[in-house]
Amino acid sequence: MTKNENDVKHGLFGIGDLNLAFKDYFVGNSYHNSLVKDPAVNVTVSNVSFEPGARNNWHIHHDGYQILLVTGGEGWYQETGKPARRLHPGDVVVTHDGVKHWHGATKDSWFSHLAITAGTPEWLEPVSDSDYKSLN
Repeated sequence: MTKNENDVKHGLFGIGDLNLAFKDYFVGNSYHNSLVKDPAVNVTVSNVSFEPGARNNWHIHHDGYQILLVTGGEGWYQETGKPARRLHPGDVVVTHDGVKHWHGATKDSWFSHLAITAGTPEWLEPVSDSDYKSLN
């Protein structure tokens, strides 16, 4: 079993299904479990899990924001022009409206977070393999 795999696969909110709806915006496999998707509420809440090395593309949330609550494993979060931040369970990330960023697992660990999201995402380019592999 890979580092933190059991914790992520059997976490409090459930790993969900392979994230096929957003596969074009991710490198590697991710999983998605929609927890709140109510048209009368202006945010969605999802448990998103990543296999080791998996990450989403750079993206921006317009007319909204994203809050990440790390629930398992080890991952990365980076805003454009800033160093990447290593994430562990209990970490909280607030991404404000219009900020270009990405997040995902470390090379050797599964990773999961709750994503509380408002607004419309604009999906951009993948994080380059060389930039990702340089993270320690």
